[in-house]
Amino acid sequence: MKHASVGPIAIYLPERIETNDELQAEFPKWDLTLIESKTGIRSRHIARPDECSSDMGVVAAEKLFAENDIDPQSIDFLLFCTQTPDYYLPTTACLIQDRLGLSTKCGAIDFNLGCSGFVYGLSLADGLIRSGAVKRILFITAETYSKFIHPTDRSMRTIFGDGASATLIDAADDPTLWGFQFGTDGSGADTLIVGEGGFRTKDQQIKPRSRKRWPSEIYMDGPSLINFTVGKIPELVRTILEGGAISKDQIKYYLFHQATFKMLDQLRKALDIDEDKMPILLKDVGNTVSSTLPILIQQMRESGTLGRHDKNLLVGFGVGWSWAGCVWQDRFQPKL
Repeated sequence: MKHASVGPIAIYLPERIETNDELQAEFPKWDLTLIESKTGIRSRHIARPDECSSDMGVVAAEKLFAENDIDPQSIDFLLFCTQTPDYYLPTTACLIQDRLGLSTKCGAIDFNLGCSGFVYGLSLADGLIRSGAVKRILFITAETYSKFIHPTDRSMRTIFGDGASATLIDAADDPTLWGFQFGTDGSGADTLIVGEGGFRTKDQQIKPRSRKRWPSEIYMDGPSLINFTVGKIPELVRTILEGGAISKDQIKYYLFHQATFKMLDQLRKALDIDEDKMPILLKDVGNTVSSTLPILIQQMRESGTLGRHDKNLLVGFGVGWSWAGCVWQDRFQPKL
């Protein structure tokens, strides 16, 4: 039986960079120093008005192909994770397949998950490869949350950035991903939601958990999300370690969805993890939702931090509520 192996990753970040200094000049009453101390975010990349998730995903994939000499026709399946699709229909993955020149024998699907999406996508890729149906998968994540956010929304404009990733996943003889665990609690849907745009009538829509303070299309209850994360993720980590018969000390790095500094720091303390084992690298990109983990992995690969025999924990969590995690060994060797 073959297993999924995470290969090269390419990242695309929109050209426009929005800094906290710019926001401070625009909104003098905002305390950006205090906000940055809580979020850990100094700047974010923002998509152009005419730039959609598919555009960003295509650029990331083309970069992946060019940098790693990958033939688009070699892709057997395309996974596309986004909560900001181009259209209700057709499936955005179908549009990407055509634009990238992938084979018409290639499978292509969208799946709507946010902050847990990268880990879920890896599990889907692993299942497809284990089944013998495919050998090579292109996994793209792309989000343009900025399009939901009103310019005056202090709580979310300072957190969310846009971005995309493209990851090649190949069949390998030895497992590099194992111990997948998942969780879902839809009772938390009212803590991070875009109520408009679907087919629920106004009187049927899920109402925000607390008073809606900002005119954005998207609503977020930050304190409830932190409580959910600190309550559920330590249990998830223990379950993954127990299921994989791995001790806490055998994990080299705890690679968690890059939400905000405050949330990650509280989670680190709850898990009693040393700071150097839980990287927080979101200062210049912000929370890019489903793309935070591949961006983090690529940053660590570029710095030479990840070792080929180290066991790492990958964990995503957030909107839904949805969470997932697994153990991962990075076997990728970049071409010299």
